[in-house]
Amino acid sequence: MAPRVVLEKSARTAPVHATSLGRIAPDQTIRVSVIVRRRNPLNLHALQGRRISHAEFNEQYAASPADFDQIRAFAKAHDLTVDEAASSLARRTIVLTGTAEAMEKAFAVELNSYEDTRRKRRFHAFTGKISLPEEHAPCIEAVLGLDSRPIATPHFRRRDTGSAQAQQPAAQSFSAVQVAQLYRFPANLNGSGQTIGILELGGGYTQSDLDTYFQSVGLSTPTVTAVGVDGGSNSPGDPNGADGEVELDIQVAGSAAPAANIAVYFAPNSDQGFIDAITTAVHDTTNKPSVLSISWGGPESAWSQSSMTALDNACQSAAALGVTITVASGDSGSSDGTNGTVVDFPASSPHVLACGGTALFANGTSISEEIVWDDQPQGGATGGGFSGTFPVPAWQTSALPSGSSGRGVPDVAGDASPETGYNVVVDGQQQVVGGTSAVAPLYAGLIALVNQQLASQNKPSAGFVNPLFYQNPISFNDITQGNNGDYSAGTGWDACTGLGSPKGDSILTMLTGVNSGSTF
Repeated sequence: MAPRVVLEKSARTAPVHATSLGRIAPDQTIRVSVIVRRRNPLNLHALQGRRISHAEFNEQYAASPADFDQIRAFAKAHDLTVDEAASSLARRTIVLTGTAEAMEKAFAVELNSYEDTRRKRRFHAFTGKISLPEEHAPCIEAVLGLDSRPIATPHFRRRDTGSAQAQQPAAQSFSAVQVAQLYRFPANLNGSGQTIGILELGGGYTQSDLDTYFQSVGLSTPTVTAVGVDGGSNSPGDPNGADGEVELDIQVAGSAAPAANIAVYFAPNSDQGFIDAITTAVHDTTNKPSVLSISWGGPESAWSQSSMTALDNACQSAAALGVTITVASGDSGSSDGTNGTVVDFPASSPHVLACGGTALFANGTSISEEIVWDDQPQGGATGGGFSGTFPVPAWQTSALPSGSSGRGVPDVAGDASPETGYNVVVDGQQQVVGGTSAVAPLYAGLIALVNQQLASQNKPSAGFVNPLFYQNPISFNDITQGNNGDYSAGTGWDACTGLGSPKGDSILTMLTGVNSGSTF
């Protein structure tokens, strides 16, 4: 028997909040995404902010055909089938299907069935580590799909109409159009020629909801395209489920950039679905999103190391290709719903723009007050803190407190409190919804406006904006009041609201200026 080696960082612990149902049926079909190494290492710093074309990326940084041939040989030796149509050198993903029994032998794991006691969803998972034949292991970075546990939650919160805070005269809800105006988004731009990508791990939207909403704010309904990933689809119909997330994301992004097209990538809620959705969007040469909004995530502590590395690598590819990724930082304060101080992932990836939350108060068309979103203990609060996985990136070093050991979250913030939330339409009903989920598509809309302006100047897209943002903190409203649990707001960057909320016109000037290319 050929010697085997353990796949680095593949360790899994037993699922929490789940009941074991015993061994999986041996003849059940399992589908895995094998993430293969790059042909050459991708050094973003060496690119010095230069955007590369898809053709150059495929030539230099995709997987090599020889490595794919290695996986084909592995599959054949273990009675697995390669789904060539679903595989992609650019995405560095080769998809294998086979019986559970064959998968167990191929990857030396024991697959068990579980039921999630909170979501009432069944899934399969393993504990321990994956191992591979020594001859095939060097080219494999991650194997996704042997564990299909739900990995993320949508970061939106509905307004509690009975809360004392909601009844305060100062607290009012807004349309996303009003929020964009309060943040001085450039009124002479509308996102024309741009596509905003939105990632969803459940739920769906209806055309009637979108038409009702956009008519109510005096806008034409944008062109929205649903893209299925790994069998995911636009599946509306559960008003208490993820429909609120999907509708919020589309309605906020479409309000901020009303002439942009929107592509919504629907995937199953697992690390496989999440990562496949990101790589599908980033390498989508049909819809061509220049910005991708993600409002889903989970505590860093819930992810396997190999899955986090694979997802972060996908975000590095996005940065090289000039695709900005905006990510909600979480709605459960500094604990992220755990017993410690934990940040949410993928917001903690150093290659995304992590978006925290505020409570926004207005006097007419101007902001009268803005504080950290913190409705705890009954409600939610903006996620934020310091990564236990990713070190402090160079562009963030000078902004963080001295001695910070990990990447600081969030980078920026915007209106997220449900008490000062967004008026949206979900499953035919008018609702007020908040959460950092609203902030990611808000910034995605702003980036679409910036990219429209850049395109008119024959300049590349904004791409990875974080370094420029940290060099220009004056482009943000500094939030100095409030806390999210263990961290308090203060002058400059903080682990509640990052650099602050956007001054849209100033951000436009910054990102379209003469020396606007980001360096890493």
